[in-house]
Amino acid sequence: MFRRLLPWAYAVLIMFDGLPAALHPPVALALAKAVESIPRGDTLPGGSAFEMKFDGFRAVCLVGSDGAWLYSRQGKDLSRYFPDVLASVREQIPAGCVVDGEVVVWSEGRLDFEALQLRLVSSRAALPELLRKSPASLIAFDVLAVAGQDTRGLQFRDRRALLEELARGWVPPLHLSPVTRDRAVAETWFKEMPAATGVEGILVKGETQIYEPRRIWLKVKSRNVVDVVLAAVIGPMAQPRAAVVGLPVDGQLRIVGRSAALAARAARDLSRHLRPPRGKHPWPEEISERVLDRFTKEGGTTRLTLVEPLVVEVSADVAWSGQAFRHSVRLVRVRPELNPAEIRFPNR
Repeated sequence: MFRRLLPWAYAVLIMFDGLPAALHPPVALALAKAVESIPRGDTLPGGSAFEMKFDGFRAVCLVGSDGAWLYSRQGKDLSRYFPDVLASVREQIPAGCVVDGEVVVWSEGRLDFEALQLRLVSSRAALPELLRKSPASLIAFDVLAVAGQDTRGLQFRDRRALLEELARGWVPPLHLSPVTRDRAVAETWFKEMPAATGVEGILVKGETQIYEPRRIWLKVKSRNVVDVVLAAVIGPMAQPRAAVVGLPVDGQLRIVGRSAALAARAARDLSRHLRPPRGKHPWPEEISERVLDRFTKEGGTTRLTLVEPLVVEVSADVAWSGQAFRHSVRLVRVRPELNPAEIRFPNR
């Protein structure tokens, strides 16, 4: 029967043998909705469980009868970039399991997203050195299948119990994500962990929630307030839609991100401070959309309205990608009393 299938379909069946067909990649993952603060324990169905939000690559790990694979949230096969993780997966996770988690790299006790990114751009020849210098880890926080059975219909507390049993005896680079039902403990994590380890914030899950591929969880991200240089906006100066900000890198003002969409009042307040640039501007009038949004799938360009640089205060989450913000920032206020030339790259 199977051999009458198209060749690629037959190959997929063999490749992921032992796994539920509904969990063959791409796997649709549960997501989280951003909130401003850690909610009460009774906010989500069945009471809340709190986990750390790690700064890495969201990945689903599939363990079939004849191998293991890592796939990104977007369905990209990440397997060849993380052979160190998959070698451990094959040794420690039995066939028929699908685990949801985060792939991370630790450097001197802190999460190192820049080192993690290098995995995706390295050549095959350079990869062994990266494996030696910056080994990766998998932090598991959910389980979607065990022994070939789909577990997504189980409540979170039952999936968590299965995951804890599965993780019994794990050794690095496999880790079980810490969880607490105590909101006070979660508040302590939120206050202390971002500065100490680079953890991004807190994830909140309902104890009786089943696993669904939509925004069923909540997330609270730790944010820093930093001074940056605004040197362009998107939209006209009279009605800017977003601010484009930069920081000095190697003696040049480099674009490091953009703001979220400006509310009408914020746009009006900002427009009062915007002036046409005097002299040569450090930025072009048109840039790739990927410069402003690393998650975009678009390959187009964005038109900038260049302005005379001025200092603004922004609220930014702790996620940092080498030398740029990985997510949009929030414009807090304009700092006209500060000199753009005196702004320094922050110590992150």
